[in-house]
Amino acid sequence: MSDRESRIDVTEGAVTPKLLSLSWPLVAGNLLQTFYNLADMFWVGRVGSEAVAAVSLMFPTAWMFVSVAMGVTAAAVALVSQHVGAGDDRAAERVVGQTLLLAVAVGVLLGIVGYLGRHPLLALIGAEGRVYTEALAYAEVLFVTLPFTFVFFAFRAVLRGAGDTRTAMWLVVVSAGLNVVLDPLFILGWGSLGVEAMGTRGAAVATLVARVVAAVAGLAILLHGGWGARLRLPDLRPDPALLRKLVDVGYPATLDGLARSFAAVALAALVARFGAVATAAYGIGLRLMSVSWTVSGAVGQAAATGVGQNLGAGTPDRAAEVTWKATAGTMAILGAVGAVVWAFPAVFVRVFIGDAAVVAAGVEMLTIVAPFWAFLGGLMVIQGAFRGAGRTRISMALSLISRWVVRFPAAFVLAYALSWGVTGLWWALSLSGVVTFAVGCLWFLRGDWRSAVVGSADEDASDDARQDDEDAPSVAD
Repeated sequence: MSDRESRIDVTEGAVTPKLLSLSWPLVAGNLLQTFYNLADMFWVGRVGSEAVAAVSLMFPTAWMFVSVAMGVTAAAVALVSQHVGAGDDRAAERVVGQTLLLAVAVGVLLGIVGYLGRHPLLALIGAEGRVYTEALAYAEVLFVTLPFTFVFFAFRAVLRGAGDTRTAMWLVVVSAGLNVVLDPLFILGWGSLGVEAMGTRGAAVATLVARVVAAVAGLAILLHGGWGARLRLPDLRPDPALLRKLVDVGYPATLDGLARSFAAVALAALVARFGAVATAAYGIGLRLMSVSWTVSGAVGQAAATGVGQNLGAGTPDRAAEVTWKATAGTMAILGAVGAVVWAFPAVFVRVFIGDAAVVAAGVEMLTIVAPFWAFLGGLMVIQGAFRGAGRTRISMALSLISRWVVRFPAAFVLAYALSWGVTGLWWALSLSGVVTFAVGCLWFLRGDWRSAVVGSADEDASDDARQDDEDAPSVAD
């Protein structure tokens, strides 16, 4: 293992304190990102309803592009963590270089495709009139931002894989904080500073500036090499074998993200069939559920690092211990939170809206869904463990089972065949969490994940072909 103090070594010592040390910066980073998203919408709301509609339309569209980055980051976490766990920092450094190379290439390609296809894309998602104009102004800058966003995600992934979640958290603080400060400046303008109001384009420009700063800072940190991971310039030379490994491990995570995006849109469409009140209640419920996703997503990321390190170190039993303790802790927290929400649902709904009909609908949803948050969160941790093991196909399969095998068939049966109405949709959402969590646990118990994915013949050949790089100097040297 490296002597870098910023790393957390999950292969030794008590598991629970290590998981807490890994998880809390990830939870903090996720919360900061959530705060930025709320602030972004707040300032856009000062422009007008068309601006809000435009940004709301672009959000799921942008997520479809960003979902591709999930593949790059999942592969980076799996490979870096396993190499670090095996004590092979040089191999981990090669993964860092190839991850950044792949992130830039994919980000630039998607940015070009998105920019050139922006007009038909906006027409496809139904933007019209003033909303179309505002969305176009936002999208044109957003697609320029993609390469920097991908670099930012790659930086966080390689540090997380190395066991350094704190450095990545501070960069999120800088990025989100800068974005929050720049939002009102660019959206509404500041005459005394000579900054004209740009409306929705200003929101995208603020994001662009924040992402550029974060990407440059991240590259500087990696080149310095004194924190969790190091970038050596020779490692930016394309390595076909290692790039194939990253793509092979990562593409299921990309498909997973896309499947989640489509599923979210499809479920929203089903809810919308029951009217504006049900749709409003659903939106409020999702915002409350996002708190559980913040916790379980962060713990899942920490579990991925812990599993990867221990598989690299050849200690699969400890990797299993990491997974079960992370799952149990997450379910205990979310179970308690869900119980509070279940006991006082109207209090939470009224934070967002006072309309009596929406409050009643929201109460019905929360009393059905909140008791099952623990299972939804536990599933996310199990999926994180599979990603850390490099078994991203299994994680993808669990997402498909949850949404397309269980949730939607159950939704149609309960809501339409049994005439439960929108109540059937809430029960389908809860049922999918319980069933898929059970499937995930049984799949994990099979133990197919217990061997590392690093050290394949292709990678060994790649290492042999580049032995002359073994002592290549870094900027820190």
